Amino acid sequence: MMKGKEKRRIGITTTVPIEIIYAAGAIPVDLNNIFISNLRRIDLIERAEIEGFSRNLCSWIKGLYSVAIEAGIEEVIGVTQGDCSNTCVLMEVYQIRGIRTIPFAYPFDRDEGILRLQMELLINRLHTSWECARDMKVKLDRIRAKIYRIDEMTWKDNLITGFENHYYNISTSDMEGDIKRFEEKVDRFLKESSQRKMIEEDVRLGYIGVPPIIEDLYQFIEENGGRVIYNEVQRQFSMPFKTDDLVEQYRLYTYPYDIFRRIEDIRKEIDLRRIDGMIHYVQSFCHRQIEDMIIRERLDIPILTLECDIPSMLDARSKIRIESFIDMLRK
Repeated sequence: MMKGKEKRRIGITTTVPIEIIYAAGAIPVDLNNIFISNLRRIDLIERAEIEGFSRNLCSWIKGLYSVAIEAGIEEVIGVTQGDCSNTCVLMEVYQIRGIRTIPFAYPFDRDEGILRLQMELLINRLHTSWECARDMKVKLDRIRAKIYRIDEMTWKDNLITGFENHYYNISTSDMEGDIKRFEEKVDRFLKESSQRKMIEEDVRLGYIGVPPIIEDLYQFIEENGGRVIYNEVQRQFSMPFKTDDLVEQYRLYTYPYDIFRRIEDIRKEIDLRRIDGMIHYVQSFCHRQIEDMIIRERLDIPILTLECDIPSMLDARSKIRIESFIDMLRK
């Protein structure tokens, strides 16, 4: 018996309009997620360095390179504006390794016309239509509404841990490549977590910046009396906006645009969630480290800046700093 034709898999370097990918009958694969969940992630980084990537380059870029090759990804949509400044060259390296690349750029000033054009180009490149993409948005928004509920159960009902909040929000970047299976997984989690006892913590924390490469961050925070009740960028991946317009949805998405739009969103959530302090995670060798200056100047809340290079457990110095920060907020 002949097996059905395998669906086309398209790697993505960060969140892009996955409605268009699914509408084209393809499967989006967030390369970040499969890199960080790979038990051999250090080996993946070392492979990239052996092949020529420099030591003082962000580990995420090296991981994205190696994992795409090992996973047999044949084409990648790379965000050339609005994410990592190294993505353009990464796409060129993909090309010499035989991986087809498709560029997508978020306009710096959130210009509606330019964003619409970028989405139009992607629709044409993947041979689908606006109508199919809008129909897919309706399906995905049904799942996103359930993720909003998980987020609310984190800060309002106090039933969800910081890591669980992080995990389900970040998974919406590609819906784990299977809409039906991911929705069933979310439904089971909602049912299980709704029957829990309330979590009690001394300190309510927010987490801003790119998702962490550190493995035990959330667990360590909770062991010391804190809890992350707000994951800024991860929450943005879930598109927490009320709009029927597909283009507007990706205009409201704050991560690819200027820091000031993000700060407006962060301020609202600080007040809404009654956040005591903020952890700002910065990745080593990332241009976004510079944003820490602006964030500290514009947010009137205690901030702890954490930096990490490779996938690892928290080091002793970081643990002491987190313990001291929670202690200070508690007092």
